[in-house]
Amino acid sequence: MLRIWPILFIAIPLLELYLIIEVGSVIGALWTVLLVVLTAVIGVSLLRIQGFNTLNRARQNMETGTLPAMEMMEGMVLAVGGALLITPGFLTDTLGFLCLIPATRRAMIRYFVQRSSIHGQGFYSHGTKHYSRDYSDQNHSNQGHHQGRTIEGEFHRDD
Repeated sequence: MLRIWPILFIAIPLLELYLIIEVGSVIGALWTVLLVVLTAVIGVSLLRIQGFNTLNRARQNMETGTLPAMEMMEGMVLAVGGALLITPGFLTDTLGFLCLIPATRRAMIRYFVQRSSIHGQGFYSHGTKHYSRDYSDQNHSNQGHHQGRTIEGEFHRDD
């Protein structure tokens, strides 16, 4: 996966330039520039609304003593979406807008969690309130390392 990043940093701007030139040849240069600016403005406005909604859900979860794992991951996807939206171009705007749609955002999160090594260790399980499991030092030898263990329990706030 790391080998693909340099290719993406070259291919995406070239594809964006191609799309901008093609759209500009159809609707005109001025309209193309206005459309790119308009999508960025609309996207950032929607990003702001989605970000506040996610932040409020995270606060509500923390107030009830629940770890806001999904909200934290949604915040990361929203940050990536915001970066894509302020990047001039139609392809990045499309990807940025997909990050703003809650259903596609959660589908992206599920995809990345399933492909990550963290998922294999049981870091995140949506739909249940169980977010962490035993994190013993599996990748290190026991020389000089203390092997920890997680004791599961429940937390209740008595305010």
